[in-house]
Amino acid sequence: MPKEMKKALFICLGNICRSPIAEGVFQKTVNDMGMGDKWEIDSAAIGGWHVGNPPDWRALDTMKKHNVPYNNCARQITSEDFNHYDYIFGMDESNMRDLKKRAPQGSKAKLLLFGDFDPQGDRIIRDPYYMIVPLGTLKQGLRYLV
Repeated sequence: MPKEMKKALFICLGNICRSPIAEGVFQKTVNDMGMGDKWEIDSAAIGGWHVGNPPDWRALDTMKKHNVPYNNCARQITSEDFNHYDYIFGMDESNMRDLKKRAPQGSKAKLLLFGDFDPQGDRIIRDPYYMIVPLGTLKQGLRYLV
C-alpha cells in the first residue's frame, strides 16, 4: 500500500509575506530533492484581511530573485486544517499562541515554530513586509525539515 503524503501548512499573520515564501521555498526544495509527490504544501493566515489576494510585492520579488515559483492566493486557516495537515508551522510566537488557541481539542496537526528548524538558531522568521528576509536562511531550515 502506498504511503500517504505528508502535509505541511505554513502560517503567518496575513498570508501575504512569510508563509507564502515558506510555502514556495518548501515546495521548490522538495521538488528539487525529487520528493514533491510526497508532500502536500500550503499556507494560510491567522487573520482574514488579505483573503483572495496574491502575496505582497516584496514577497513575490524575493521569490522571483531566487527562482521560487509561486501562484497561490491568501486564505485564512480553518478548523479543518488542524486535522488535515500533519504539520502547521507558525512564523513567530504570536502566530503560535493564536494557533494553539484555535486548534480543536484532539486535532492531529503538530504545531511547530518554523524558526526552530533554522540551523543558525534564528527562531523568529522576519517579515519582508517590514524588511528584506535572507532567503538562504529559509532554504537551510527547509532542507533540515525534509
